[in-house]
Amino acid sequence: MARIVILGAGIGGVPMAYEMKETVGKKHDVIVISDSPTFHFVPSNPWVPPRWRTPEDLKIELAPVMKKKGIEFIQKAAAKVDPVNNQVQLVDGSAVAYDFLIIATGPRLAFDEIPGLGPDGFTSSVCHVDHAAVAAEDWDRFMENPGPIVIGAVQGASCYGPAYEYLMILETELRNKKVRDKVPMTFVTSEPYIGHLGLGGVGDTKGLMESALREKSIKWITNAKVDKVESGMMFVTEVDEDGNDKKKHELPFKHSMMLPAFTGVDAVRHVGVEGLVNPRGFVLVDEHQRNATFKNIYSVGVCIAIPPIEKTPVPVGVPKTGYMIESMVTTTAHNIADELAGKEPTHIATWNALCLADFGDSGVAFLAMPQIPPRNTTWSAEGRWVHLAKIGFEKYFMRKIRKGISEPYYEKLMLKLMGVVRIKGE
Repeated sequence: MARIVILGAGIGGVPMAYEMKETVGKKHDVIVISDSPTFHFVPSNPWVPPRWRTPEDLKIELAPVMKKKGIEFIQKAAAKVDPVNNQVQLVDGSAVAYDFLIIATGPRLAFDEIPGLGPDGFTSSVCHVDHAAVAAEDWDRFMENPGPIVIGAVQGASCYGPAYEYLMILETELRNKKVRDKVPMTFVTSEPYIGHLGLGGVGDTKGLMESALREKSIKWITNAKVDKVESGMMFVTEVDEDGNDKKKHELPFKHSMMLPAFTGVDAVRHVGVEGLVNPRGFVLVDEHQRNATFKNIYSVGVCIAIPPIEKTPVPVGVPKTGYMIESMVTTTAHNIADELAGKEPTHIATWNALCLADFGDSGVAFLAMPQIPPRNTTWSAEGRWVHLAKIGFEKYFMRKIRKGISEPYYEKLMLKLMGVVRIKGE
């Protein structure tokens, strides 16, 4: 009986546990380690500050579901992965042995790389549900005395969608409260152009998003490096196409949310052995989601290493989006099952991306197959239906988590009819 340990219980880790257990059944143990007792539906975090959701709306207690599925749940923080001895060391001094380890931790939020950035500095965050709860308090204070807003993503960021969503959700909320006229809004991003998204754009995301910002009278600064943040003031350097300083900006704000760059989490990036992670602490994987040095270690989600798709004037990372992560999950489950049967892994994730970006009362949807160019299929569209679809997706995904389901047959069939599959060759 093999011990399959999953480190992390987020968008990647929880579906990974469900699908892994469904694949191997009672023949093998599936164990989840998480520092949190709850699953958090991160995509809905931007709805928390304007009070469209509460933090509790986005949390699900994991222990009861895991127990029902026959999955062991260890609610403790990991101190360090020990790939040499096949163990995960925990902060209480104990260790969990594994035959296979799946790292699904998500990222470390590198607010410390820019002075004054983040919830412990002068900007809000929607990267974690607890951060979003603090941002809600800041938003309440802001609404008592509105003023300039600065939203965006700093250099090295690799997740741009939530910044656009938060910007447009707040814009919608301000219009709903009849105070939009009191609030100048500026979007600051390391992207070379609006709608780049770390992906070189998808379909006409550049045109769609630029048009949306112009229509809403939102100014923007691209190729931007945030130098530092002080109370009520952001210092930004805009560079030209060659990366040379072009203009210095001092942007006053009364509310700001800037997405940080990511690194690997401390328990993984500080392992002290060669071959597991890159210099930023992201897990190195091959096309089968397996580490080449430690072949009993797989990884899925935001914590894996993906090189930038192109050279840009300001560093821009590649996002790991929801369906892309789900394709990693299914591939990993199949490949570990193959190994348990004495075979070599052969399954390869499609890394297809199907995304809904909510703009408060409308939105932009895009499909990229695969997410990383060159692509076989590229499509994007806009409309109020995207906002409604995002609400529906939130309820559907959280229902799957509560029920302990990764991919129902009807979801698989529906997406397959659209040509969207998780594993290459399906």
